[in-house]
Amino acid sequence: MYRDTLATIPRLGVVVLLLSFLPIPIPVLADQTLLRPSPESKHHHLSIPSIGLGLWNSKDDNATEAVTYAFDAGYRHLDSAAAYGNEAFVGRTLSSKKHSPPRHKYWVTSKLWNDAHKPKLVAGALNKTLSDLGIPYLDLYLMHWPVAFLPNQSPGRTVIDQDTSILDTWRAMEDLVRSNGTRHIGVSNFSPRQLDQILKNCDICPYAHEFETHPYLQQQDFVDWHADNNITVIAYSPLANMNPTYEGKYPKLGPILEDGFWEDLAGKKNCTVAQAVLAWGIQRGTVVIPKSVHEERIIENLASLNVTFSKEEMRDIQMQDKRSRFNNPSKSWGVELFEGLDDGSNRFLATKSDLR
Repeated sequence: MYRDTLATIPRLGVVVLLLSFLPIPIPVLADQTLLRPSPESKHHHLSIPSIGLGLWNSKDDNATEAVTYAFDAGYRHLDSAAAYGNEAFVGRTLSSKKHSPPRHKYWVTSKLWNDAHKPKLVAGALNKTLSDLGIPYLDLYLMHWPVAFLPNQSPGRTVIDQDTSILDTWRAMEDLVRSNGTRHIGVSNFSPRQLDQILKNCDICPYAHEFETHPYLQQQDFVDWHADNNITVIAYSPLANMNPTYEGKYPKLGPILEDGFWEDLAGKKNCTVAQAVLAWGIQRGTVVIPKSVHEERIIENLASLNVTFSKEEMRDIQMQDKRSRFNNPSKSWGVELFEGLDDGSNRFLATKSDLR
C-alpha cells in the first residue's frame, strides 16, 4: 500500500538528548524553505520526550494540579487537546513562573477538533488553543480524528461534513507550521489508507501519529512501519483499559494492572505493574502518555524509564496481545474508522504487506 509513498516521507533528523528522557528523532520537514525563523528558532532542536502526561479526562482544577505535579516530578511533555475542555486550566500552570519551566524546555502537543476541519477555521482553532494554554506556539498539532463535523451544531448533535476532506484540512495545518504557530503537525486515529493519502500529497509531512496501542492492542506491524519511515508513534491509553471511560468494555478482560502475567513480570523487575507496562511501550519505540491527576501515580509512571526487558521477555509480552480496542466511536458517528487495523470497525486485520 505504501510502496509509492516512501519518497515523500522526511528523513531522520538529528537526535538530541532531553534531560534523562529517551528522545525520538525529529524528521526534517519536506520543504524547509517555506519556514520563516521564529524568535525561538534557536530552541527548535527539542525532541519529543518518550513519556508525557496525558490530559484526557483531567477535569478543571485537577488538570492544573496534574501539570504542576508533573513539572515538579521532572516531566517535560504534555499531551492536550481542544476537545478535552481543560486547556485553560492547563494554561494556569504554564503561565506560572513558579511551576513552569521556560517554554523552550518542555513539549506541548494539542489537537484540532472535528468541528474545525474547514480550512478557514483551522488557524482560529490553533489560536484558541494557544490563548487557552497561554503559550506562543505548540511543538506538535494533530488532526484529532480523520472525520470532519459541520460546525455550529446543537450540543450532542453530530453532522458529518461531506465537503471537507482530510487533505483540505492538512493543507491548512501546513500553513500553521509556515506561520510558526506550531513546530510540527501530525495525525491521530488514522487508518493506513488515510495516512497514505496524506503522505502522497503532503508538502510538510506528519511528524507523528497518535493512536491507541498497549499490550492488549499491540498493532506491532503498524508500529514497525512508522518506525521504519521516521514517523513517531504516540501511544494513547498506554495502560490499556485502566481509563474509567473504558469501564464495561470487553468485560472478559480485567484491568491490566490485575493481569497475572504483568503482576509476575513486574515482580521480577521489582517495579509496579504500571511501570512495567509503560516501560514496554517505551522500549518498543513508542512515546507513552499515561493520564493521571494523582501526584503519587504521576511520579510512579515517570520511574518506568528505569525498567528494561530482555529480548525473550519482549517476545513473551508479544504473546499477550488481545487485539482489543477500547476507543472506537465509529457507530456513534456513523463513519468507518481504523480500516485495516486490529479490532477496527470492519474487523479486517492488517498484515505487513498492507502497510507497504
